[in-house]
Amino acid sequence: MSVGETRPHESAALHVTGRALYTDDVAIRAPQVLHAHPVCAPHAHAMITRLDPKPAYDVPGVVRVLTADDVPGVNDSGTKHDEPLFPTEVMFHGQAVAWVLGESLEAARIGAAAVEVDYEPMPSIVTVVEAIEAGSFQGARPRLERGDVEAGLAGAAHVFEGEIDFAGQEHFYLETHASLATVDDDGRVHLLASTQHPTETQEIVAHVLGLASHEVTVECVRMGGGFGGKEMQPHGYAAVAALGARLTGRPVRARLNRQQDMTMSGKRHGFHARWKVGFDDEGRLQALDATLTSDGGWSLDLSEPVMSRALCHVDNAYWIPNVRVDGRVARTHKTSQTAFRGFGGPQGMLVIEDILGRCAPLLGIDPTELRRRNFYVEGQTTPYGQPVRHAERLGRAWDQVLDTSDFAARCEDIARANAQSPHRKRGLAITPVKFGISFNFTSFNQAGALVHVYKDGSVLINHGGTEMGQGLHTKMLQVAATALGLPIERVRLASTRTDKVPNTSATAASSGADLNGAAVKDACEQILARLAPVRERLVPTATWDEVVRAAYLDRVQLWAAGFYKTEGLSWDQVAMRGEPFKYFAYGVAAAEVSVDGFTGAYQVERVDIVHDVGDSLSPLVDTGQIEGGFVQGVGWLTLEDLRWDLSDGPSRGRLATQAASTYKLPSLSEMPADLRVTLLDRATEDGVVYGSKAVGEPPLMLAFSVREALRDAVAAFHPPGTVVDLASPATPEAVFWAIRATGGRPG
Repeated sequence: MSVGETRPHESAALHVTGRALYTDDVAIRAPQVLHAHPVCAPHAHAMITRLDPKPAYDVPGVVRVLTADDVPGVNDSGTKHDEPLFPTEVMFHGQAVAWVLGESLEAARIGAAAVEVDYEPMPSIVTVVEAIEAGSFQGARPRLERGDVEAGLAGAAHVFEGEIDFAGQEHFYLETHASLATVDDDGRVHLLASTQHPTETQEIVAHVLGLASHEVTVECVRMGGGFGGKEMQPHGYAAVAALGARLTGRPVRARLNRQQDMTMSGKRHGFHARWKVGFDDEGRLQALDATLTSDGGWSLDLSEPVMSRALCHVDNAYWIPNVRVDGRVARTHKTSQTAFRGFGGPQGMLVIEDILGRCAPLLGIDPTELRRRNFYVEGQTTPYGQPVRHAERLGRAWDQVLDTSDFAARCEDIARANAQSPHRKRGLAITPVKFGISFNFTSFNQAGALVHVYKDGSVLINHGGTEMGQGLHTKMLQVAATALGLPIERVRLASTRTDKVPNTSATAASSGADLNGAAVKDACEQILARLAPVRERLVPTATWDEVVRAAYLDRVQLWAAGFYKTEGLSWDQVAMRGEPFKYFAYGVAAAEVSVDGFTGAYQVERVDIVHDVGDSLSPLVDTGQIEGGFVQGVGWLTLEDLRWDLSDGPSRGRLATQAASTYKLPSLSEMPADLRVTLLDRATEDGVVYGSKAVGEPPLMLAFSVREALRDAVAAFHPPGTVVDLASPATPEAVFWAIRATGGRPG
């Protein structure tokens, strides 16, 4: 059986040898390809008073300048119809107002510089706090509520309040946004795109061009990373390429360089949160009243569902009987912030983890004990009304980490070492994860697949999911091989295409394997059902190839379209009530850090993780995802510091961290010297493909353990009971200032 085997990524050899083809590898080989380059606005907010493309045509090699006048359909690249492809009002620094097509990228670049644009600058809002003060909000303002918060706070023995402002995050996928558009003899468009959502790219391109969806085909071979940044954001770049191809009849390549990608594309939402919390004398949570404000940027994009998921995860692993959490999306003059691994869940969970970390010394309770004391138990429900199934797994994982990491003994050793080391302190912390799996929007929880069995017995799979390095295709090969009872070498995958599997959902929400795996399995089971009568007529020793050949001669259909929809989901977006998730994924991490008191520099020394992936479809892939998600979470919480120009000068609103030289990413030097990952055993999940669970997003939140370990280490520089207010990201500078601070109570 292929499922459960430890197998390498299906394209691993192609990746390491450089033979794997990505969108732009194909684009630069296309004959007569034109290259697109944006004309970017130098203001955070301005009206365009004049745009003259004529000077660009004097540049040798410039073929066409694309403007709003060229759009035959709808001049909008967003699903909310609030993202003009060619704007008249500039809404963020670096926004593209026109695109130039050239015989070479250099010709297009020089041509873009030659386009004359006059602007009338306007006042801009750059930070969330500025937006709150100005009342600048957009979209829905949901409220999640249970119980009586006022009564809960009034009856609490201890009440604290405070606020936290925490940053967003750049996706920094290795492959930047890229699209290649070609047009056939009948004007139909084919797009090769680096997109997590081929169907939505298809729909956006079609309405920009004034075409029906069946006249546009979107194909995704593979992506060099996505992390949510290619769920909504690719559509506009694909539309530019498609528009250029329709107007010129030639292939058009739209590929952003790194600086353009960072300047023009959306990021993880930064958040601001105000909170008030009550505990009883034993440290059990009694009530939480909070307001979460996200930085949505200039348009809505996915900000509303991101906020919904943040509200649904503000409890993390903890039972809170009385809850009231309000959510609102700030409108600022920055890139339109978008999906990012965890999709709002990390932001919501950071709020409660920060609260517990700050309040533990005020309660006189060890943070480890405070967290464990508030865990969900079987029979309890989330604030939105969903039962927390298998809550005992959280406790099992917690106890396993405490045991295998020698947590108690190491705490004693660290306390002794810290007492003898005035200038370098160590910290140790353990944190849990409870993360809901499914799309917030119930209708997205469906998938399709197309499985072909050829006359020679070989098998070809198409499914609606996209491969961005996460190993989805590897798992789908294992699922098909297991379902058909074949060696995995007899099964092959084709690239994701909208003309093979239509109306697909994005590969997002950690649901790729759940949804597409079930659809692939359904298609395989249909084929097996048709082959069963054929096999019965043959001798018992008939091989697969013999059965398939006989079935063909008997005119038995040897291909099938599979389909799956997640059952049992319900969600009322207005009331914020229901059961939006198929199940919860659980995880626990313990992290040890050491901090230099002179500089704030730190090292992550050791991390122990136990994570629940159900019955793993592919253990090597899942372990890699846990490691990668954890390190990406460490980057968000401790290193990656997005900075915009907040001055009143002409560069206000400009992203100052536009490259790897100014934006610090986690690398090998930030990896823990000792990283131990274990998959939780006895964790079969009912009602999902082969008992497995999603693994893409939940591990990112395991990184809370590192932030809390830093808090523990900083506290060691202070008198016992000091409250450590730690910025996020907790960069070495932030840690230094936390060490230098006198401490103080929240609020």
